[in-house]
Amino acid sequence: MKNKKNLYLDPMKRRQFLRNSASSMAGAWLSSWPWQQLAAQQDLNANTDNWDTGIVQHLLPAVNESKMLIKASFTTALNESPLLKIQTNGSQRSIQGLMNDTQGEFWQFYADELQPDTEYELTIQDTNGNSLCESWPLKTFPSSQQNPDRVRVLFYTCAGGPEGEYFGVGDRRGNLPIAIRQRLLKRGLSFAPQAAVANGDHIYWDLHTWQGDRAGELSPAGQESDFDFSSRVMGGSNELAMKLAAGPQIAPLYGTAFRSTPVFFLQDDHDHWENDSPLTYPVPWFQLQLARTTQQLYYPEFLPDINRSAGLPYSTTSARGELSESFGTLRYGQLLEVLLYDVRRTLNVGELNAVFLDSNVENWLADRTASRDTRHLVHVPSNPPGWTAGKWGEWYPDVLHPETGRLTTQIPKPYWREGWLNQHDRIMNSLAEMKHRNPLVIAGDLHATGVGTMHGSGNLDFSDNPITNILCGPVSTSVRGFPSVVRGVAPAPSQYLNFQEQVTPFEEHGFTIVDFEQDRIVAQLFKWDVNSQPIEAIDSLESYYTVELERP
Repeated sequence: MKNKKNLYLDPMKRRQFLRNSASSMAGAWLSSWPWQQLAAQQDLNANTDNWDTGIVQHLLPAVNESKMLIKASFTTALNESPLLKIQTNGSQRSIQGLMNDTQGEFWQFYADELQPDTEYELTIQDTNGNSLCESWPLKTFPSSQQNPDRVRVLFYTCAGGPEGEYFGVGDRRGNLPIAIRQRLLKRGLSFAPQAAVANGDHIYWDLHTWQGDRAGELSPAGQESDFDFSSRVMGGSNELAMKLAAGPQIAPLYGTAFRSTPVFFLQDDHDHWENDSPLTYPVPWFQLQLARTTQQLYYPEFLPDINRSAGLPYSTTSARGELSESFGTLRYGQLLEVLLYDVRRTLNVGELNAVFLDSNVENWLADRTASRDTRHLVHVPSNPPGWTAGKWGEWYPDVLHPETGRLTTQIPKPYWREGWLNQHDRIMNSLAEMKHRNPLVIAGDLHATGVGTMHGSGNLDFSDNPITNILCGPVSTSVRGFPSVVRGVAPAPSQYLNFQEQVTPFEEHGFTIVDFEQDRIVAQLFKWDVNSQPIEAIDSLESYYTVELERP
């Protein structure tokens, strides 16, 4: 590499740089800057990755069979567009970076016309040819004509949240420290998945309170942000405020650990800078900007898919290529298709036309579920079927009874809409009718890890081909993030369903590793209990439950 000594900081100097930079920025805007706590808790997660990050702060890629999209940020603003060098088998091409913010700190690299199932060597350089970080490999997925034997995917949810504090087993404040979350993700990556799915709640900075007498008012976070809700996010104080609020929850968590593992980010309610309050949905204009800008800066949108209509909502964003913000596909040859869909962005609360998903999205899901061009097909929604915690923004009518403190369907659920349930039944029925595959749904949101089987929904009978439902496990979550703490009840199957639990949801941190093979699916669930297990246990964490599904 050229001029390596001038461009790179050794790890100790880099941490000091981040500490000093964070402190100066925080003094101007926030009283407590999460990077400070990150630096103070380095001992929680010793750095064993010798890859030289240079001036790269975070790096997150997505790929398909012929394209790759990389989101990156740098510890210093770049005045000129960096270049992504792509090399394989003696050939080389350069992709000019596209600036994603107004300051030159955030960039993206979008490359197409790549060869399927091919490993590329990547390097980011400045305009003078100086490398800005060490080179690294990234592999495209097999083409739709290829039929690989297997693929492994890492699934998790709820990795966001401001930096918390940890004082030992059973003693913490707020969310898990970033360093512990890194350790959990590192354990997940140690199983060498070919891809990862981060299912929602990448940040927690809800702008309004969502329960109690002050529901709908600005939250402490909203007041601290001091956003100008009448102005655009990009540019000026709103952009700075957004970076200061969201950045410490994403950039230090991922760093460059996923540089060779394509990761698919699906948004949920908190990613729209809100919780699931009926007072703040549909998503207001300003918060929609926040959600879109956070994605634009920090993590990749979904790449094009010939089987997914470009006319779906929030697709084909002209500034960033033919990309979809809310509805994605993980396609791995003829072996696997994963359908990823955000049920918050298009939520409709009308009495007569209430749906979670736009009709075009529902049609896409139905068409792909009925298809026969992959051995396995999996649904990954941002709102989990099967279980309920009595929340407003759920598929189901279950609500917490004010007198008994138990979930029930015998009293009306305020602001809930039957149209959501009708759409749920249509989607679940399409899965149960998929007789040539194992119906499987992997979801997040509920801050738990668990397994259940849906044998029916209302008057629908799925017993001939029941639907396996998996809660993939949260990487973060504060003490008050678990349903049982907030509402007094843990996640439970909806009374509307014929549903059998194989694993009652654990409100513990974890993730799920799924192997898709030609004739079966094997899902391994992992959990780590902050209240009973030491941090070191994460490094050797083994699955606590395994789901095996033989293909029909």
